[in-house]
Formats: sequence, C-alpha cells, structure tokens
Amino acid sequence: MEDMEKIMDGKALSQKIRESLKEEVAELKKELGRPPGLVVFLVGDNEASKIYVRNKAKASEEVGINSVTKHLPKETSEEELLKMIDECNRDENVDGILVQLPLPEHINETRVIETIDPSKDVDGFHPYNMGLLLEGRARLIACTPLGIMKLLEHYNVEIKGKNCVVVGRSNIVGKPTAILLMHSHGTVTICHSRTKDLPEKVADADILVAAIGKPHYIKGEWIKKGSVVIDVGITRTPDGLKGDVEFERAKERASLITPVPGGVGPMTIAMLLSNTITAARMRLERYGRYSQKNPTF
Repeated sequence: MEDMEKIMDGKALSQKIRESLKEEVAELKKELGRPPGLVVFLVGDNEASKIYVRNKAKASEEVGINSVTKHLPKETSEEELLKMIDECNRDENVDGILVQLPLPEHINETRVIETIDPSKDVDGFHPYNMGLLLEGRARLIACTPLGIMKLLEHYNVEIKGKNCVVVGRSNIVGKPTAILLMHSHGTVTICHSRTKDLPEKVADADILVAAIGKPHYIKGEWIKKGSVVIDVGITRTPDGLKGDVEFERAKERASLITPVPGGVGPMTIAMLLSNTITAARMRLERYGRYSQKNPTF
C-alpha cells in the first residue's frame, strides 16, 4: 500500500464536516431567529491555549456560529469565573460554554466544569454527560474521542470484535474513547503509566489509540502489522511537533495511521462545532423558540 493511502487525513475530513455544518447552522438560524451561540472562557496567557482558542473562534465564524471569547487575566478569582459561567448558564442566547484548560493553579478545574450547565457543556466533560456516555445515552460527547470515532467511521474501520488498546486514561481522551470503542463492540484494554509489558499490549492491538502526551513514547516496532493507529498526542519539540507514536516506523507496519499534526486535532475542533449545534437543537427541542432577553451577542 502506498504511504499516502495509509494516512487518515483529519484535516480534509474536518473540512468536509464543516461544510455540512454550515448548511445545518443556516437552517438552525431560521428556527432560532439567531445563530447558535458559543462562549469560550480563556483565563491567563498560556500560549498553546491562546492558539487553540483562536482556531476555535475562526472555525466557529467559518460555519456561522456566533462565538465570543472572554479572555480573563490570570489573576481572575475562581468565584469571579464561576459567576460569569452561571450568567452564561442563564442566558438564553448562549447554547454552548467552553472553559479552555488548563486553568491557573488557584482555580479548581473540577468545580468549574461542574458549574457549567450540562446541556451547554460542549466539551462533554461534565460528570452528568460522562455518566450518560457510560450508559450509552450521551448527546454531548468529549470532542477528541468523538472525532476519533468519526475518523474510524469515515475510513470504514471495523471495530466490532477487534482488540482496541487505548494508551492513556484521562477523563478528556482515554476513558471516553475506551467507552465509545466498547459501545461499538470492540474489546478494549486501557494502558497507562503503571501498565506492565506495554510493548506486548500495543503489539496485540488491531486498533491503537495513543493519548499519553509523551513524544514518540510508542515505538514503531511495537505496532502490529495491519493495525490502525490513532495518535492523539502532540508535543512541541526542538524538531517540531511530534505525536506519541514513532510515526515513520509505525507507518511501515500500520494499515492506517493519523499524522501529527493534521490528524486528530482538526477533528476535535470540528466536533466542538458539531456539539454546539447539538446543544442548540437540544434547547430548541426542550424550550421551543428562544426569547431575546439578556442578549450576550
């Protein structure tokens, strides 16, 4: 198989999804009487976070979502942030709320996430939404895991009955990805920093999801021939951006593999847009046409 045929092009797929979302937003705007609304909170000046938020705002504008970024100083207190989130919870013109992580050390991330109205939790991190995901009833699913599943679907990857290995157990990626693979009838193994014999576990994977955040931690020779490799990690190194998987060697053995960058990253943003539209539809179904009280935009 030619090398290019092995690449799972998340950038191209995300653009295709965005085009379809444009049409959906246009239809939704007629029903709402306004565009879907997204508020993004950015606390402090973390450079990576600023880039992510800027990319999210640009993508939102592209599909017609009205996105407002509230860039707050690092010194913002936890109570101030929670008060602003609560205001957005009660604002009928806000469909989605996202708090960019990480937050400054003096702010409790768990408390912040739990303060967001679950029906506006477009990151899918609220315990209520995570619980629905566990039950197989979620509508707002963490963006990166959802993007992974869309990639697998687009490339016609059979999950049922396959050995699926997830390296990483975070609430943001590892755990929800494992649950989604399980719901698709994969046989799932979750590995982490305490896992013994990691090379052997990886070598058994028909589908590997690497989400550990350490550049080239997964060696190419560990990869099973013919497997599908999803590399979530992205780390800035002196040699450029690197994924968790030793890409060139892994590509020789895998049947399909995501590049870094250009694989999972663009899909994450596309799923944020999709979740915002889903949240708007959920509220429309629940409350009917919105009033225009207390406009944020």
